[in-house]
Parts: sequence; structure tokens; C-alpha cells
Amino acid sequence: MKKTGFQLFSLLLAFGVVASGCGNNNSSSGSSSSPSSTPADTSSSTASASASAPAKLEPYEITLVYPGDKPKDLAEVQEAMSKYLTDKINATIVLKPIDWGSWNDKTNLMFASKESFDVILTSATLGYYGNVAKGAFEPLDDLIAKYGQDITSVMGDKLDGVKVKGHIYGAPTNKELANANGFLFNKALVDKYNIDLNQIQKVEDLEPVLQKVKETDPAQLPLYEGNWRYVGGLVWNGQFDPLGDGNGVLDRDSTELKVINPAESPKYMEIAKLAHKWYKAGLINKDAATAKDWGLMQAGKAFSIEQELKPGKDAEMSSAWGFPVVQKQLDKPYMTTSTVAGVMLAISKTSKNPERAMMFLNMLYSDRELINMLVYGIEGKHFVKKSDTGIDYPAGVDAKTVGYRNEGWMFGNQMLTYLFPNEDPNKWEKFKQFNDEAQKSIALGFAWDSEPVKNEVAAVANVQSQYYEAITTGSVDPEVYIPKFVAALKEAGMDKIIAEKQRQLDEWAKQKQ
Repeated sequence: MKKTGFQLFSLLLAFGVVASGCGNNNSSSGSSSSPSSTPADTSSSTASASASAPAKLEPYEITLVYPGDKPKDLAEVQEAMSKYLTDKINATIVLKPIDWGSWNDKTNLMFASKESFDVILTSATLGYYGNVAKGAFEPLDDLIAKYGQDITSVMGDKLDGVKVKGHIYGAPTNKELANANGFLFNKALVDKYNIDLNQIQKVEDLEPVLQKVKETDPAQLPLYEGNWRYVGGLVWNGQFDPLGDGNGVLDRDSTELKVINPAESPKYMEIAKLAHKWYKAGLINKDAATAKDWGLMQAGKAFSIEQELKPGKDAEMSSAWGFPVVQKQLDKPYMTTSTVAGVMLAISKTSKNPERAMMFLNMLYSDRELINMLVYGIEGKHFVKKSDTGIDYPAGVDAKTVGYRNEGWMFGNQMLTYLFPNEDPNKWEKFKQFNDEAQKSIALGFAWDSEPVKNEVAAVANVQSQYYEAITTGSVDPEVYIPKFVAALKEAGMDKIIAEKQRQLDEWAKQKQ
């Protein structure tokens, strides 16, 4: 995915981070949300009356589009899921993963050409609001009311956080709702160098540790930057409410609803200078601005990487990468509209059967067998059950050799996904605590409509692609390039975007009173 500039706020949102998360099919990341209590598992059932009588339904093929690499056993899992769905809702499925590097280009082409497909992953940072404005998504209110009872029971009023002009266009993943930032560390190296992570309370505290790694073991890279995980993300993703798309943000420390340009923030200059200092000192990989994978970190040849964090993120990545990592969170969780809308599944306006697509979506919130098949593959081949809620890889298989794996944070009710042995059995309860302790943005619930300034938004995106990665990774001198970045943003229309966003934010605030 060409996540540039202000689009980096969550994925994963999480994230988020995206938040929380971007990654490949052998990694787990991103930001998510948790319910006030773990919903009851309806196992292999769905609340839809139609789903209970599949014979009355005409056969239909559902196409699911999501980011990730194509695993070698995709066809086999697709066949197993199709057999299962045929029994439930008389549907088969086509899984269509698109690698992150091509995600924006390929999905934009799909929308522009009005290609027929059914369900697609989206988020506040992956064009959700823009695609809603373009009419690319089916409104879900009536569909959820008729076929999505499990979505409603699991998500409740969280669905209000993804509404645009009063309507729902995406079903959010049930995972963590807030975003926090920090680092993941290779545990073997933490132990080898006897590093006390409790001594790292702010990003500056990491510098002597990185220097120690560099001096002691030149074969190990102290800090890997890639896959859109940069030191500057500690500010860019952690210190601002992106207010939708990041084109004009709210400082999380602000007590007033004032939209600012994050590139002009002193916080951004400060973290960019620190990153540049580390880059010049050889603490960061030289290809940081262009690396689009986990690189040396996943290969076990780097000590640390910046991350959007959540409870158990280190265990997830340990399982995905095949060696233990530990995490250190450096800021308090922050909840915004973007993190609540961090990851969603939407139904395309080109779907030939949105009703059947909604039945499938509903099952992802209630059917434990289906969602784990989508995430982990086929029991006995890609995973083995250790308990009702726990799994492990089969004998002779590990994270690097398994033939199928998806990201649990992408789909439906993550609370129904199985846990690996290295994961905390209380993980989902800790997600709830994480959400409860989060600082809530004073603009929580605000939905940005970029349509009035869509030309400026497009022009700003082009500017971001020229400057953001180079500055935020520390690859260039920020005192030289941030002024150029700001000037180019203004020329592209950033001030007009900020003025329009401020107008909408003020109107939203009035309506709340």
C-alpha cells in the first residue's frame, strides 16, 4: 500500500494503523476495537432467517478483497470456505488478496472501472470517507437491520462512530478502539545485552541502547525502519487526531477544536531531527524511506522497530515472525474517530447481491469456525486445536512455512479468533482495559467530508508522496526539507482544506451542544 503522508494515521489504526495495521500475510498488526464484554459465540450459526434456510437461496459467489500477499494454499482454503458457506447461506467465495504495495492503485482502478465485487476492506486511512463521497459503497443501515443482527449485538453504538451523514457504510472490526505507539524489540538481543526496557520512558532514552547495539554487535541493525514504521510515527500517528484523512489535524494536547497542519507542528520538527540524527549515526537502515516490508526485523537481524501497539502485540508478532519479541509502549492510548473506524469491511456498490454479502459479513461476527478458517486456514493442515480457544502450528510447520495465514484484525469479530500458546489467555479482556484507559479525542465522532476540496486533497497527496517518507524516516535534514514540505503543501491547497475542515468541525461542535 502506498501509504503516504497524512494517510499513515491508523492501521492500522491501528492502525491506527492503519491503526493499526499494515503487513504481509505472515504478520499480525494494526489497531482494533473491543466490546464492553466478549460477545457470546453463536458458533456455526447466523441470526439471519435466510441463512438458516440456504436451500431457499439462489447460489451466489461472494468476492472478498483485502490487503496481503497471496499464500500458496489460498485455493485450498477458498474451497473449504466455499463448502462451509454453501451449507450456511448457499454461497461460495473468492478470496482476492492484493499486496500492500499495489493496494491503492489496484483498488482505485477497481472503483473507477466499476468492477463487480462484493466486500472490501477499508478504513479512515484507506479512503473510507472519500469512497463514501464517491458513492462507491453500499449504505448498510437497512441491510444490517435485516441480515446483520450479530453485527449489531457485537458492535452496538460503536457503529455510530463510522456513520457518514447519518448512514453506516462499513462494519468495523471488533478489536481495540485506541492507538498507542512504541517499539518492538528482538527479545534474544534484549537478553543478550541485558537491557532494562523499564528505563526507556521516552524516545530519547532509546538512543544509548541503540548505540550500544551498534558498538557491540555491528552485524545487527539497531533500528529498522520500513513497512511504514518510522520513528516519526511516534508523533505523526500518536500525537494528532487525524480528523479523517490527516489533511489538517487536532493536537491531542489541545483543549480547543483547532485544526492545524501537522507538518508545521514543533513536535514533528523535533522528532524528525532526532530521526535524522540517528540516521546519520548509522542506527537506521539506509533504505528506510523506500523499504516496504519488515526486512531485517522479520529476518531477526535488527534489534528494534517502531510500532503501533496494543495488548499482546509482541506475542502476535513473535508468532508471525517465528522468534520472540517484546514491546515497550511510550504513550497513552488515544481514541479518535479514525481509530474507531480503523478497519472496516464495506459492501461495494457494484455487488450483484448485497444481501448475501451482508449475510457473510454477519457470520464473521458470530461464526467462530468461519472466521478462524478465513484467518488461519484449515484445521489439521495450517493449525491444530489445543483447546476451545487455543491453537498452534502443526508438527513441522511454523510461521515461516505455514501455507496460509491472514490478519485477524482485518475481519469481523477478532474476539472469536484463536490464540497461540505464546498469547495471553486474557488478551481480549486486556483489550477492553486498553480501550477504557484511552484518552478520548475532544473531536471523537466527527466525520470529515472531503468532497468540497477533493481537488486539493488529491494535489496534497502528490506532495506527501514526495516528502513524507524521506523526512519522517530521518533520511534528510528536516530543517531543510520541512519548510519545503510546508510550502509545497500550501501551494497544493492545504490551507483551503484546513479552512473547510475547521468549518465542518465547528458545525459538528454546534450540533453536539
